[in-house]
Amino acid sequence: MTATSDERGFETRAIHVGQEPDPVTGAVVPPISLSTTFAQLGVARHRGWEYARSGNPTRAALERCIASLEGARHAFAFASGLAAEDAVLRQVPPGGGIALGGDAYGGTFRLIDKVYGASGHPWVAVDLTDPAALDRDWPAGTKVVWAETPTNPAMAVVDIAAVAEVAHAHGAWLVVDNTFATPYLQQPLSLGADVVVHSSTKYLGGHSDVVGGAVAVDDDDLAAGLQFTQNAVGAVPSPVDCYLVQRGLKTLAVRMDRHCDNARAVVEMLRAHPAVERVLWPGLPDHPGHDVAERQMRDFGGMVSFVVRGGEEAAVRVCESTEVFTLAESLGAVESLIEHPARMTHASAAGSPLAVDPGLVRLSVGIETADDLVADLRAALDAVT
Repeated sequence: MTATSDERGFETRAIHVGQEPDPVTGAVVPPISLSTTFAQLGVARHRGWEYARSGNPTRAALERCIASLEGARHAFAFASGLAAEDAVLRQVPPGGGIALGGDAYGGTFRLIDKVYGASGHPWVAVDLTDPAALDRDWPAGTKVVWAETPTNPAMAVVDIAAVAEVAHAHGAWLVVDNTFATPYLQQPLSLGADVVVHSSTKYLGGHSDVVGGAVAVDDDDLAAGLQFTQNAVGAVPSPVDCYLVQRGLKTLAVRMDRHCDNARAVVEMLRAHPAVERVLWPGLPDHPGHDVAERQMRDFGGMVSFVVRGGEEAAVRVCESTEVFTLAESLGAVESLIEHPARMTHASAAGSPLAVDPGLVRLSVGIETADDLVADLRAALDAVT
């Protein structure tokens, strides 16, 4: 019996779902639908498309693919990762509280603290690596638990199934930001999460040439709310952006395998270097939560953080001394990036419970030749030894 599209392997679905050959021309790569409006069959009678903010064939193809890869019934594409997060937070009931993992992306913290916190949604930072403590000390009024796993940038691991059980027992949703892991390495909905969010700018796009976001859910009511918000607010990606993300998805699996392999090589060098105080990567047997990561992930990802001996000054010098690693924000693309979170991506969290160790350096390990990456980092670290 031939497998249906949703039963086929991850790589097959990443290449083919939403990318069926054009029925008119036979083009193997479907054309990008650039039109902003669509001819109707009669007054208020259309073929499924009426105005591009409400829906677009290229965006619909991307959403089908993301839903398939996340094992979701529904997926929605947005103009950025934060636009996707905003759409999810708009589904929280008025006054509903938010429990945010104690290590999170600075932009997420800013959105929850400065926008939603200031508009009547109380929030609290919680340690999601201890589900029993979360259950025991449940923050009153919390309607959503917001988790990253692995976290950005401390690489903490959250037991998705255990936290989902706690959240549901208290009548709350669990949202998991799956940007670091991607659906190739981890599928939160299958572990009990209610919502998955992505910055598709990162690994899904994979080439540092598109900004986007995505949300995947199973619940029909949540999906209806997200669809309404997507149209009513209008933070939607352009057709070209959707095409670029979908093109990236086609190589996600092979890229992630290489990201993971290169990360292993980098971590091995970092662990042995005298300028490095601590290496943070879920693949290390002594990393907190390693057993959980091994259970819920296919592999451990291409994101690596480490703490430099000598603190902030030494960490900054390392970031400014590499040649193959580019000093830049963002992550998840083919090229390797290095950054100083306390001064860059997480500067908005300074002085908060989510403040980052100033001696920490974050790496997005790319898919270049592993020996070149190792040599580049070693030289930068040698300079501060």
